[in-house]
Amino acid sequence: MHLAHLRCEYAEHPLGIDLPRPRFSWQLQSDRQGARQTAYQIVTESDGETLWDSGKVESDQSHLVEYAGPPLRSAQRIAGRVRVWDENDQPTDWSQAAWFEMGLLDPADWRATWIGSFLVGSARASVPVPYLRKTFRLEKAPVRARLYVTALGLYEAWMNGQRVGDAVLTPGWTDYRIRVRYQTYDVTDLLRPGENVLGAVLGDGWYCGHVEWRDRQLYGDRPKLLAQLVITDADKNETVIVSDSSWKHNFGPLTEADLLNGEHYDARREFPGWDTPGFDDSAWFPVQTFPHPAGLRLVAQNGPLVKVHEHLTPIAMREIREWSGSRYIFDLGQNMTGVVRIRLRGAAGATVRIRYAEMLNPDGTLYTANLRTARATDYYTCKGEGEETWMPRFTFHGFRYVELVGPIEPPTVESVTGLVWHSENPITGDFTCSDPLINQLHRNILWGWKGNTVDVPTDCPQRDERMGWTGDAQVFCRTANFLTQSAAFWAKWLQDLEDAQAEDGSIPPTAPSTNAIRTGDGGPAWADAAVIVPWNTYLAYGDRRILAERYRMMKRFVDSLTANAVDDIRVHPAYVPWGGFGDWLALDGSGKLDGGTPKDLIGTAFYAYSARLLAQIAEALGYAEDSAAYAALSERVRVAFQRRYVTPDGFVSGNTQTSYVLALAFDLLPENAIPTALDWLKRDILQRDTHLSTGFVGTSYLPFVLSRYGLTDLAYALLFQKTWPSWLYAVTQGATTIWERWDGWTHDKGFQDPGMNSFNHYAYGAIGDWLYRVVAGIDTDPRQPGYKHILLHPHPGPGLTHVRAALQSPYGLIVSAWRIENGRFEWDVTIPPNAHATLTLPGSGERHELVAGTYHFSEPYNP
Repeated sequence: MHLAHLRCEYAEHPLGIDLPRPRFSWQLQSDRQGARQTAYQIVTESDGETLWDSGKVESDQSHLVEYAGPPLRSAQRIAGRVRVWDENDQPTDWSQAAWFEMGLLDPADWRATWIGSFLVGSARASVPVPYLRKTFRLEKAPVRARLYVTALGLYEAWMNGQRVGDAVLTPGWTDYRIRVRYQTYDVTDLLRPGENVLGAVLGDGWYCGHVEWRDRQLYGDRPKLLAQLVITDADKNETVIVSDSSWKHNFGPLTEADLLNGEHYDARREFPGWDTPGFDDSAWFPVQTFPHPAGLRLVAQNGPLVKVHEHLTPIAMREIREWSGSRYIFDLGQNMTGVVRIRLRGAAGATVRIRYAEMLNPDGTLYTANLRTARATDYYTCKGEGEETWMPRFTFHGFRYVELVGPIEPPTVESVTGLVWHSENPITGDFTCSDPLINQLHRNILWGWKGNTVDVPTDCPQRDERMGWTGDAQVFCRTANFLTQSAAFWAKWLQDLEDAQAEDGSIPPTAPSTNAIRTGDGGPAWADAAVIVPWNTYLAYGDRRILAERYRMMKRFVDSLTANAVDDIRVHPAYVPWGGFGDWLALDGSGKLDGGTPKDLIGTAFYAYSARLLAQIAEALGYAEDSAAYAALSERVRVAFQRRYVTPDGFVSGNTQTSYVLALAFDLLPENAIPTALDWLKRDILQRDTHLSTGFVGTSYLPFVLSRYGLTDLAYALLFQKTWPSWLYAVTQGATTIWERWDGWTHDKGFQDPGMNSFNHYAYGAIGDWLYRVVAGIDTDPRQPGYKHILLHPHPGPGLTHVRAALQSPYGLIVSAWRIENGRFEWDVTIPPNAHATLTLPGSGERHELVAGTYHFSEPYNP
C-alpha cells in the first residue's frame, strides 16, 4: 500500500492561502481487499526545520486532517509528508512531499495603495481600459519572488513581457463592499537583474461594469489595482515593489470591455513592449491613488480560479451572402461558456463584428432575442499586418454559434476556436448506460454545470442575468457534487451567501446580491439554499468546517422563518405580500410563471425541511440542545402543514404534482394519507400521458419520491419520455446543455418568450442526482459522510440493460456497474481503500457489508 493525491484544502500545492489551520487529505492506493488505515503520522517542515510532527495518531481519518502545529506566519511555505499504518499495523513509506504557502495574514502586511485611472465612465457608458506599468531595478537575481495582487474590477498582470498566471476574470466576483480576494503568484523566474517591468491591465468586471439589466457601476465608478511584489535575493535582502503614485498608465487597443456587452479591440492602438524594459513611457499619465474602502477585507484565494479548460473547433461554417457583404456563421457543436479566439486577415482599420448565440432562427441567422439587454458582441479592428490572432479577456459569452461580419478575407473553419471557461472544479463523476439519449442527457447536465460555474453558480451565462441564483443552486447542489469536485467552490459561494444575508436573517434570491430583485427574501426553495447547500456539500465531502463556518447563517435564517411565520405557516398569504417565486416555470395548467402550487404550501414544506436539516447539522456539530430544539420545530411545522394543507382523505392543497411531491419528499404526511397522495400523483402523471408538470421546485424531488414509494417504473417512464415537458425532449432536438424551459423551443410554437428563454440553465439537470443515487445506486451515509460509508443500492428499470457510474470520492474511485444479461442482474462494484459499504441487491433485498475491494454479485432479474 502506498499514498497518493496528497492535498491541502482540496488543492495541490496551494499558493497564498490564509486559513490558520489548513487541512491535509490523502488517498490509499492498494489492490488488497480490506485495505484500510488504522493510524497516520504527518510531519511538516518550514525553512528546513521540523514545524510539526503529529506522531503516530490512532485514527482512520485520511480526509481533511487539520494542521495542529505552531501558528503560521505570512508568506510561510510548509512542506508536509504523511505515512500511515494499515489494518495489519504495518507502516507505509513516507508520501512524496506536498507543500502549501501562506498569503498575507495581517492587514498590516499590505504596503500597497489602490491605484487607477483618471477616466471614469457613467451609468451606461464605459471608458477605454487602462494599462498600468511600473519600472524597477534589481541588483541581484531573486531566489524568491511573490506577487500579491487584486483589483476592484478585473486584472491581468504582466512581468517583463510575460503573462502572470493562467486564470481569467481575476479576482472574481464577491460583494466588493465587504471582501475582495487577492491572488498570489510565484514570479521568481520572470525577474532578472537590472531593469524590470510589472504591468497590469484593468477591466470593469463585476465591480463597475454591467452585472445585470440595470446600470453599470454597482459597486464603484472605475477599476482599481492593488499589487505588492516581494522579492528576496540570495543574501536574504528583501525588495518590495507596491502599487503607488509612482506608477504610470495609458489607454491602448482595448477601447471597451464589459462582461455582458463585450469588448472592442483596435489593434492599431497597440503599443508593443509596454510591459518590457526599455519602453518609452514618457508620454504616459500618472496614476491616481485611492484610499482603502472602509470595511473592505482582503482575503486570499482559497477556492478555484476560472481558467480555460477546453478548445472547441467548429464542426461547420456557413456563409450567408447579402448585398452589404457576407456573414460567416460557425457552429461549435456545443453550447458553451467563454470566448473565442479568432484568426483573420484584413486591411488596417477593417473591423469585424463577432456575435454569439445559442440557437439559430429558422432562416439560419443567429437567435439573439433571448439575450435581452446584453449586447454580447465583440469587435476587432485590424492593424493590417498579415494574419492576426485575438481573444477577448474581460468578457464572457454563452453560445454555440459565432457570427463574423466585416471587410476581411473570407475565413475558414479554422478561423474560430471556442475557449471554454469555467471554475477549476475537476470532473469526478461519470455515468454511461445502454441508452444513447440518456448518455447525451448526462453530457448536457455536465456542460450545463460547467457553463454556469464562472466563479459563482450562475443561472445562465448568456443574457443580462448571470447571477448566483439560490434556487438553482439548491436543487442542483447534489448533482454538482457528483459531477465535479465542488467543495471549495461551494465554500466560497456560501461565504457570498452569508455576506448577502440581511440583518433579520433572511436570505436574498441571489448571491452576491445585486438587489436587482428588490426583496431581501429569496422566498421558499430559494432562500433555503442557506441550509440545503451546506448540508448536501457535507454529505458529499464530510467537511464539518463548511457546516461550522456557516452555522450562524443557517440558524439566523431558520430563526427568521420562525419570527415571520403565522401559526407556523411560512409566507402566509393573509399577511405576507411576497410569497416567493413559487414552482417556477411549472407547466401545471395554471398558466402562471410561478405555477399553481400555493406558495405558502411550498414555504411551509421547506420551513419544515430546513428546520429538520438544521437539527441534523446541529447534531453533527455536537450542539445537542439546538438539535433537539430544531427537530421539535420541524415537527411542529409538520403538524401545521397537515392541518392547513392535507385533508383527512389524504388530498393535498393545490392538487399539483409539486404539492404531493413536497409533502411526500419531506415526510409531511400522516402514514394513512401516503397511499392517497401517491395514488393522486401517479394518476396525474398518467392522465398527462406520462408527463411531469413540475417546475424548478418540484422537479428535482419528483423521481426520488416515485422510487422511494415503489413507483420506480413510473420514474423510468418519465425519464424516457421524449415529448415535452420532459428531460429528453431537448435532447431529441439536438440540445447540448439543459434548457431553462421545458418548451424553450417546440415544433408547433417555435421559440418561447424571449424574455426568459435560456438554453443553458442547469436547474432541470438535477435529474443527474437521481441517475447516480438511484439508477446506479451510489449514495452517502449521513452518519459517515463523504463516502466513508457508501450505500450501494441500484434500481434497475425498463429501458436500460446496463449502467456504469464512477465517482472519484475523497477516498478514491467508487464504481457501480450493472447489466441485465440472460435473465440475471450482474453487478460489479469497487470500494476504495479506507472506505466501506453496505450493498443491497435490488431483487432479493439481500445485504452485504463490504470492505475495500472489487466484487461481483449476481441474482435472477424479475422486472
